[in-house]
Formats: sequence, C-alpha cells, structure tokens
Amino acid sequence: MAFFDFGTIFFLVAAVVIFLQLRNVLGRRTGNERKPFDPYTASRTKEAAQGPDNVVSLPRKRAAGEPPVEVYAGIDAFAKPDGDLNKGLRAIKDADASFEPKTFVDGAKMAYEMIVMAYADGDRKTLKNLLSREVYDGFVAAITERESKSEKVQSSFVGIDKADIVSAEMKGGEAHVTLRIVSELISATRDKAGAVIDGDPETVAEVKDVWTFSRDTRSRDPNWKLVATEEE
Repeated sequence: MAFFDFGTIFFLVAAVVIFLQLRNVLGRRTGNERKPFDPYTASRTKEAAQGPDNVVSLPRKRAAGEPPVEVYAGIDAFAKPDGDLNKGLRAIKDADASFEPKTFVDGAKMAYEMIVMAYADGDRKTLKNLLSREVYDGFVAAITERESKSEKVQSSFVGIDKADIVSAEMKGGEAHVTLRIVSELISATRDKAGAVIDGDPETVAEVKDVWTFSRDTRSRDPNWKLVATEEE
C-alpha cells in the first residue's frame, strides 16, 4: 500500500487545476485570434497593397476609329509619297522594322569615308568588313597591282557635300539601297621614285560616286555592305 505525504498531494492537485485552466483557454475561439502566417501569401498581399508602383502596363488595344501609329513617317518625310523611291523604302521597312532612311544615310557616309581611306592605305582588313566578296576582290586586286609596282596613294578626305538615296528595293530577303555621293578628296599616286603619276597632292578634287549597299534582312547581322560601285 502506497502512502503520499502532504507535499505530493499538493502538487498533484495543482497540476490538475492548471491543466483544466489551459484546456479551457486553448480549446476556446473568441474570433480575435491572429490568422496563421503564410510567407507566400504575405508577400503577394504586400505587393498588391503597393498599388500602381508595381503595375506593369500592357499595350492597349487600339480603339475603333483611333488612327494607327504611322510607321512610315520617317520615309514619307524623306521621299515623296507614292513615288518609286518611297515604295522601295517602305518595302525595306516592312522587312526590317529598325530601318530609317536618315539613319542609314548617316551610316553610309561614315562607311564611304572608311572605305575610301582604307583603299588608299591598302587596309584589307577594314575593307573586308565593309565590302561584299565581289567588290572586295576587285579592290584587293587593284591594291595588289599597285603594291607590285611600288606605287603609293596619298589621300586626305575633305568631306561629303551630298549623299542622296536614288533607289531602294527588296530582292528576295535582301535590301538594296543606292546612293549618289559627292565628296571632296585630295589624292595623288606616286611611283617608286616618289614622282606624282596621278592626281594632285595640292588640289581638292570633287568625286562623284554611285554606290549600292545591301543587307540580308533575314540575318541577325545588322551591318550593310557595299555591293556595287560606279563613277559618274
């Protein structure tokens, strides 16, 4: 037979009382309890509460009667609407949305100067990046012949007076744009002994060229290359 002293009985009674009080509290909902914390829901709720700052606006559908965005504005300002040149430029724009006549002309003028000076200096590397294979072969053949005779070209590029697009068209997936370029150049060719055999090292000469640039609009390469040249 087991005996309990007074201390043991006291702690047993106290434990029962505490248990009953906890059960009453924990088992009862008052409606004021905090909701369980969900980190994923919480982050989404925070984003939603921030409002317009986090809203990404998508392009809206054009309303009925609203005029469309004029994608040919730059072309119409550059070439007379309904003309052959305008139609050709529009065809290129349709194939290459990034094409703009003014930007193209600015780039062509830079390429023109680089090509003229690279040819005078015999810089094959620069020419290879700017010319089509056929034009490159022709330029290199002339450079090689000049070098075989120990001739040298001395040139100073003065500037471009005019650069006008005279024709534009799509040939399959290739865009072709032809420019008439009027430039000023000081150029002279000297023989092995240093005597001038062509040009004039003291005179600014006017040079008129008709150059055609091309680019495959199906390619990721954005660069245009010179595909044909002729002098006026």
